[in-house]
Amino acid sequence: MTVSYAPIITSLLDNDLYKFTMLQAMLHQFPQTHGVYRFRCRNNKDAAYPLADIQKDLEQQLDSLCELRFLPDELEYLRSLRFIRSDFVDYLELFKLKRRFITVSTDDKGRLFIDIEGPMIQAMFFEVFVLAIVNELYFNALSNDSVIEEGQHRLDAKVALLHQYADAQTQYGQETPPFIVADFGTRRRFSRRWQAHVVETLHKAEPKIVGGTSNVYLAKQLGMTPIGTMAHEFMQAFQALDVRLRDSQKAALEAWVHEYRGDLGIALTDVVGMDAFLRDFDLYFAKLFDGLRHDSGDPYIWGDKAIAHYEKLKIDPKTKILTFSDGLDLEKAWELHQYFKGRIRTSFGIGTNLTNDMGITPINIVLKLVECNGQPVAKLSDSPGKTMINNDTYLAYLRQVFEVDEPE
Repeated sequence: MTVSYAPIITSLLDNDLYKFTMLQAMLHQFPQTHGVYRFRCRNNKDAAYPLADIQKDLEQQLDSLCELRFLPDELEYLRSLRFIRSDFVDYLELFKLKRRFITVSTDDKGRLFIDIEGPMIQAMFFEVFVLAIVNELYFNALSNDSVIEEGQHRLDAKVALLHQYADAQTQYGQETPPFIVADFGTRRRFSRRWQAHVVETLHKAEPKIVGGTSNVYLAKQLGMTPIGTMAHEFMQAFQALDVRLRDSQKAALEAWVHEYRGDLGIALTDVVGMDAFLRDFDLYFAKLFDGLRHDSGDPYIWGDKAIAHYEKLKIDPKTKILTFSDGLDLEKAWELHQYFKGRIRTSFGIGTNLTNDMGITPINIVLKLVECNGQPVAKLSDSPGKTMINNDTYLAYLRQVFEVDEPE
């Protein structure tokens, strides 16, 4: 097999933790679930050149990806994680991505299409790899010494900011909850090597602030904490599983509790919007889960709603944590931390602004679950433009069931 240059993905561990945690839950509870995923670039018009131009290289990279297996030391690392079960690691020892489940095509407008269809215990594991490959292939053509120099300049500024925030933390004293940031940038990274450089640099600069990464390979290599629980696709899948649509969120949360028994207790809130989520997030779930993750909508309004909900349930918000992960940079994260300190604990997952801040406009690419077991599924995001489905009838039905208004 010949590739245009070295394989981009060289380890199956080079993936976000929540892919492993969701895969384990699906394998144990819903192994026959079938999924369809679609790729989309949300800002095609801003691309420096048509994404269709990378099709040949992408095909070769996918061939390479589907040859990989987990190595013995990688499997041992996974066994060391408390929430990963030994039978799941035994499954991963035999695991290999199947090339037949993923296809690539283009159109006459230069747009790139990627379709994944197959058992979810295979299909769901492609996403982060594919997005990282597309990003690196795209930016490889734009990279030069001046781009790297600019990226380093911006990284140095981030290190200075972290030192500033660490000093401020010291002045506040021990009674203030810590400012915690994790790298969430694998899927949108400039390159694999650049992400490793950024994460190592920031972790060494302020390990008490940047102590975690969603990337399991980097967590293993750098001795950091792997971060992640669930993504939208896990909650969406329950819209097509054997429960009433109205009960799908509660069924997904219940399945998660059954699988992890108190571990990985951060629930994602915006699959059908925060208001609809809170209607399902009753005292039972509010006590069982450690906190909530924000991924769309106004973060201040969202956080205030979360605090009010805990207070309504007679739960002290200071015992819970809010994780923010929507389009953040260090400055926005610090502002949110300042706003909520003393009211509830916070943590922050930062993606593109850490691993792809090079002075070049990033491409906004996603690969989303759109069908499950032959039925459409969707998320009703709290941010306009994040909903991804071609079935308007189902979307209207979903809004009706969860009492979500049409966006203005």
